[in-house]
Amino acid sequence: MKKVASVLMVSLMLLLIALPVRAQDDPPKTLIKLNLLSPLVRTGSFFIERAINDDSSVQLGLLYTGFSIEETKFSGFAVTPEFRYYLSDKYVAPRGVFIAPFARFQSFNLTEDISDGKATFTSFGGGLLVGTQTMFKNKISLDAWAGPSYSSGKTKVSSGDEEGFDLGTFDGFGVRFGVTVGFGF
Repeated sequence: MKKVASVLMVSLMLLLIALPVRAQDDPPKTLIKLNLLSPLVRTGSFFIERAINDDSSVQLGLLYTGFSIEETKFSGFAVTPEFRYYLSDKYVAPRGVFIAPFARFQSFNLTEDISDGKATFTSFGGGLLVGTQTMFKNKISLDAWAGPSYSSGKTKVSSGDEEGFDLGTFDGFGVRFGVTVGFGF
């Protein structure tokens, strides 16, 4: 047991020594963020972003919703992978102005109040965002972004009529936007 503990301690010390020392001005490599606008539409939207070099990062977004459009209620989730390219020569990722192509998969259960209709809706789409991310004290991030999106999906009706479901911005062209606050480490 002492041998295992000794090996673990030596390994941990070597790992800590091998980690690169980060300059005071460099932002953290990983951010966990919350979309501040999503609660307005009964949605929770969370992101994790990881810088992969000085100019770019990857981000994964997870969304859960109980949103309604007209008489149609959506409950389900979305997964959004995103690649961010930071344009600034002054800052390193994940800080500054960026452009970000993204993809999105959505899966929702639909209910329609008037006819008691039920259905499932799945879609796949993507788009391009432009935004900026600021860091405070190299720990707190503030991120704002917007851009066009397109999504194409299929509705599988289990009861009711397919025309009774209003898919709104979940199917076709739309705009994706958000403001997040996050914590870096």
